[in-house]
Amino acid sequence: MDTPACAPRPHLGLAPATLVALGMIMSTDSLKTAPTVAMNVAPSHFLWLWVAGGLASLVGALSYVEMACAFPDAGGEYSFLTRAWGARLGALYAWSRFAVMHTGWIALMAHLLADYAGSVVPMGPVVHTLFALAVVAVLTGINCIHVRLGFLTQALLVALVALGFAAVIVAGFVAAPPPAPPPAPPPAPPGHPHLGVALIYVFLAYGGWSDMATLSAELRAGRRGMALVTVGAIMLLIVLYVALNAAMAHGLGMAALAQSSAPGADVARAAFGAPGAWLVVAVVTVSAVASINSTLIVGARVTWAAARAIPALRPIAGWHATRGTPIGAVLAVGGFSALLTVLAGLAGNGFGAMVDYMTPVYWLFIALGMGAAIRLRRGHDASAFPVRTPLFPLFPLAFGGLALAMLWSSLTELGPGALAGAAVMVIGMALERIAARW
Repeated sequence: MDTPACAPRPHLGLAPATLVALGMIMSTDSLKTAPTVAMNVAPSHFLWLWVAGGLASLVGALSYVEMACAFPDAGGEYSFLTRAWGARLGALYAWSRFAVMHTGWIALMAHLLADYAGSVVPMGPVVHTLFALAVVAVLTGINCIHVRLGFLTQALLVALVALGFAAVIVAGFVAAPPPAPPPAPPPAPPGHPHLGVALIYVFLAYGGWSDMATLSAELRAGRRGMALVTVGAIMLLIVLYVALNAAMAHGLGMAALAQSSAPGADVARAAFGAPGAWLVVAVVTVSAVASINSTLIVGARVTWAAARAIPALRPIAGWHATRGTPIGAVLAVGGFSALLTVLAGLAGNGFGAMVDYMTPVYWLFIALGMGAAIRLRRGHDASAFPVRTPLFPLFPLAFGGLALAMLWSSLTELGPGALAGAAVMVIGMALERIAARW
């Protein structure tokens, strides 16, 4: 039976929940972002920026953990923003996640996977798009069958990606270091480096921690369990990313890393020859599938949470009691992702364009989320919060300030795609007004 009255039930233990949470923030983005970071910071600051980015993300995540433990809800960040700022802003957030962040990311990763498959089996543009559509359709179907199948698939994929990253780390330290650079390198081009750009790409690699709150209603470890899952996942990722970037810098050298378009493949090829490059192709493939699957899990839950409060969306507000999954919301997210996959196939959108498109929207809502953490603590009795943010309100204030700085950097230092993301938000505001009259 599929009715709005059905709701998610606790079914995840700490270990599988940590793997699923890790998969929400870990992807091969780090293999694509490392060159941009290396190009925009001094070599001595490169690894420290990855450490700092991870610790800063942990500060932000701890502010969200307090809200997730106090108000467990499958809507996650949507639930916090709605409680703090009202239904209208919550609806705008749900639209932005649906139309900009979640479905756009699924389409991007589906095409990335098709690109790698095309490097093995050549395919034309039509077959390429059909392959990407098939990936979206299969994973959408898996998440409709049963909640455990979707989560178990994610946990297995994340474990495989972590093993693949470990292999790249080994390759980086096995490969012979490159010869020392000449004593007088050519001067950097005007305007280089840009710390703001480097930070945007570091935080992109750590992005997704705000989605972990969607697990709060399905965790059977109690309200404090979210704190263990969140801290555990982010600390594991910091160790993994620092080791990965240290390995690539060691195996390629900072100059070559900054110029590489595929540093993971380059360092694996240097250590293991042609099989090493195939290894990285396999890692990227599994990572792309894991990223799509985790985004379907999160996107469907945010969409389901919003559909409960918006009468026009009631047809997709059901939570299947037997399968334990919001089938209508899964199909909506998968269907819109398929549409964007086709459009991306026609337009040829690239990784950089999607970064421009998504980044300002992401940081705007993170800033509002930090404000929500302060507003909700001030508006509720202390007994409602079984887990407290350290040094409150310093942590949410500090990360909120960082989010505003990153929002400004994304609007001033990224391309015109940043304005496109803002335009889609404006469309969402108009749609919310129309839906409110139904």
